[in-house]
Amino acid sequence: MSEQVLYRKYRPQSFADVVGQEHITSLLQSALRLNRVAHAYLFSGPRGTGKTTVARLLAKAVSCEKPKNGEPCNMCGICKEFSAGMGLDLIEIDAASSRGIDEIRELREAVRLSPARAKYKTYVIDECHMLTKEAFNALLKMLEEPPAHAIFILATTDLEKVPETITSRCQHYEFRKISTPVIMSRLAELAKREKISADKDALQLLAIFADGGLRDAESMLGQVLAGREKLTADDVRLVLGAPKEEQVLMFLEALLAKNPAIAARVANETIDQGADPQAYLKMIIRTARHLLLSRLDREESVRIASELSDDEQAFLQKHTADTSVPELTQMIKSLIDAYWMSYRTIFPQLPLELAVVDILRDSFTNENTLKKQEI
Repeated sequence: MSEQVLYRKYRPQSFADVVGQEHITSLLQSALRLNRVAHAYLFSGPRGTGKTTVARLLAKAVSCEKPKNGEPCNMCGICKEFSAGMGLDLIEIDAASSRGIDEIRELREAVRLSPARAKYKTYVIDECHMLTKEAFNALLKMLEEPPAHAIFILATTDLEKVPETITSRCQHYEFRKISTPVIMSRLAELAKREKISADKDALQLLAIFADGGLRDAESMLGQVLAGREKLTADDVRLVLGAPKEEQVLMFLEALLAKNPAIAARVANETIDQGADPQAYLKMIIRTARHLLLSRLDREESVRIASELSDDEQAFLQKHTADTSVPELTQMIKSLIDAYWMSYRTIFPQLPLELAVVDILRDSFTNENTLKKQEI
């Protein structure tokens, strides 16, 4: 089983199948039921959150021969063509590789032609922020005077680079990162369909490393499931280079206890045992952030509890009251600096070691003061 096969095998075929973006799919379904579909849409948001998937579903739904309650029927000829990726009237353009004025001019000529079979010709322009200024100007003319049979769906991960003249002529929908529990639920469903037993801790690790992107989570699931009948957290750690939970908590315990020797030792041992430095730092920063949020807002601590293991919850309960916000803020800043530094060093442990020194600099200052007093 390849990750590509798994991802495509369970691609959503209706709006009801899309998870984590109900605030968007419900509005699109209402527009379809009321026959109030716009001529241009702009989907923005992080990668892997469903922008292209929803664009394809919208293209299928507007041309479906027997739609029901704003959903495509998935039974008519048009639906079957679109689901198989063979619909002649769904044109997908990658703006990263087709970003110039010439490509958009060709598009402008093609738009004039009537659909081959469907009711509408739908143009999905992915990563539209990559278009050149001249290409945007040419696209603007099409959006100002669109043919009645054409629908444009622009998708971007960088909204700020899309000119306001374009955004103002589109219905804008903002896709959000998908929560860890929702991603875990989806992964559990896919594992069940594949008749594979998956531990909750394994699914949680995958969801954490997906960082709100369901596509990445499904791709990683396909990767780690290969050749397995049961999926454990250790399997996921082996593939992703993730540390064990206790290695994260032990490191933070040492920092909060202001013990640089133990913190450095734990970091070195964890990386020597095969943990990826970036993955290790990401997990440390995640837990430190949860501690900060718990310190700032008790209600927030209740919300994030569903994303945490029992050991993580115990760690937060132990340290929330006795850790100051300035201390946590400085700690997280140093860890983030170490994360970015880890991509540019030939010594994988060094960024974490420097972070320990930076976070606990007062401990070294106090130690030197005591030594001077003894002398």
